Amino acid sequence: MHARKVVSAEEAIAIVHDGDVLATTGYVGHGTPDQLYVALEKRFLETGTPRDLTLIHSTGQGDGKDKGINRLAHEGLLRRIIAGHFGLAPKMAQLVLDNKIEAYNISEGCITHLYRDIAGGKPGTITKVGLGTFVDPRLDGGRMNSRTQEQIVELIELAGEEWLFYRATPINIVFIRGTTADVDGNISMERESVHMENLSMAMAAKNSGGYVICQVERIAAGGSLNSKQVQIPGVMVDCVVLADPEHHMQSYGDSYNPAFSGEIKIPLDSLDRLELNERKVIARRSALELQANSVVNLGIGMPDGVASVANEERIQDYFTLTADPGIFGGVPMGGLNFGAAVNATALIDHAYQFDYIDGGGVDLAVLGMGQCDAHGNVNVSRFGKRLAGCGGFINISQNSRKVLFVGTFTSGGLKTAIREGQLDILHEGKNRKFIREVEQITFSGAHAAENKIPVLYITERCVFRLTEQGLELIEIAPGIDIERHILANMDFVPEIDDPAPMDERIFDPAPMGLKESLLGMRLDDRFSYNPETNTIFLNFAGMRVRTEEDVAELREAVESRLQAIGKKVISVVNYDAVTIDDDVINQYADLVHYIETKYYLSVSRYTTSGFLRRKLGKELVEKRKLSPAIYETEEEARSSLLQMASPAKGKSQATSESR
Repeated sequence: MHARKVVSAEEAIAIVHDGDVLATTGYVGHGTPDQLYVALEKRFLETGTPRDLTLIHSTGQGDGKDKGINRLAHEGLLRRIIAGHFGLAPKMAQLVLDNKIEAYNISEGCITHLYRDIAGGKPGTITKVGLGTFVDPRLDGGRMNSRTQEQIVELIELAGEEWLFYRATPINIVFIRGTTADVDGNISMERESVHMENLSMAMAAKNSGGYVICQVERIAAGGSLNSKQVQIPGVMVDCVVLADPEHHMQSYGDSYNPAFSGEIKIPLDSLDRLELNERKVIARRSALELQANSVVNLGIGMPDGVASVANEERIQDYFTLTADPGIFGGVPMGGLNFGAAVNATALIDHAYQFDYIDGGGVDLAVLGMGQCDAHGNVNVSRFGKRLAGCGGFINISQNSRKVLFVGTFTSGGLKTAIREGQLDILHEGKNRKFIREVEQITFSGAHAAENKIPVLYITERCVFRLTEQGLELIEIAPGIDIERHILANMDFVPEIDDPAPMDERIFDPAPMGLKESLLGMRLDDRFSYNPETNTIFLNFAGMRVRTEEDVAELREAVESRLQAIGKKVISVVNYDAVTIDDDVINQYADLVHYIETKYYLSVSRYTTSGFLRRKLGKELVEKRKLSPAIYETEEEARSSLLQMASPAKGKSQATSESR
């Protein structure tokens, strides 16, 4: 606990020995300890040691060229790699493809949680993440080449359900990064754009009997750091390396941007807008799925265009955009700055973000799509001789409440034009994305259908929906011919049943007016009635009731629709992401009481918001003695209606049993 914790990079790297397990942090270039990579590479090239390391990292670390873990891509330096993503490290990916090292690709979130479990002395991580994908041991078990034989992921049964068990391994060395270190090794991160899983990694190494090396950009006197700003206590840090500025950029896209680290907020109108091309068409169609008061996760690449559209439409304040390194709010960045956000409202540790994701906290995920097959399976991780890896894709796609996969219909030379509201395919891409069978299953359509996750596949020319039978074509862009532009460029025929035209606003250069449609009730679109079952479905999702005028408008719309039916009905009401201001909650509850008493035979309501269930429950159930419960899912709500449909039988049976 003295000044000798501050050492040169060469002195720090000297504690890495042959055969060590080395874990490293970083997200693209955010928080990536490049100074330590430079020193380790230099030592190996000059001395031939250390050798046969096992490298573990949760995310892509690199610029697609030479930086990040590309510096460690030397035969002999590594024996094995366990990684979340390879796409930004082509040199490392080539070692894997050439069968030069053992290689595993497992989900980003699972690796972050594995660090915590190693720190806690647990045998590994148990999760459902990866079931039905290439990580499942019934498929590849995450193994990336023939050299890789050992199984590190196991299928287990627990409480009558299938789970995956990711085995723990002791960690000898970790490379982490901060902004400031005092001479006692206490670390703060005030100028970093992400916190990553640095603390979990440090704990995992120390509790494994290993060493923690931290790269920083400045040194402070002992005891001078504010304890609330210290992210990693000095007791968990063995040595500190002061980095050269060129090896401690805030990201590979920016040497330093104070808006990324939350030190300032910038005018959002200063951000660039997307030109109206196929990428913006896809982002705009995706943005139509946004709902007020929801949490949205955006993937890298095509999905980050949604953030640009949301900013252009001035709607980003009505929901929360997130990125998996721990960003909440603001506008997430793209390219080499992906993983950061400007004007973010919160930044949490990487592993905690995946707790939130895995637990179902994300309402809508927008993710990239490399290949898709007739079963709805998606591949984003491996394409022939190109190895990308899954990153956090499996965690996010399996656990979000709704998923959008986005990408152009074909790739490799696709050229389009938008003229007078019509999409024109000038030159078709040479690579088909909708193929008979994906090369690797990164997302299981069957698993999603079984768990009733709504899934859309959005391209510039059409939109598909996942059904139990596979893909169904539901929307077509103006100017697109089904036979010539869609079916002729697919390896299978989807279900087709009178697909609708895509929203014409998507193809107009003017803003789409999403703020009005996001906050407005658009009540006529919120009702659907099935005369065969005499059931009306009220889809209030995303609606905000703010004023007495809103309540009056809602009453007029609902009552006119019910009067037109001419008899009492069974009702199902979706309250997902609904906001009812406290100033009008009594008036709203009185309206519900009036409608239920006058027009309903029975009613069942649901919302995933526990807060709203309690709020409505108090007003409707406790105070006004209306329908007995507000459910969490539509399935539970509809099930309750089936039970209510045979009350006489239930009452008779209960009476008989009581006697």
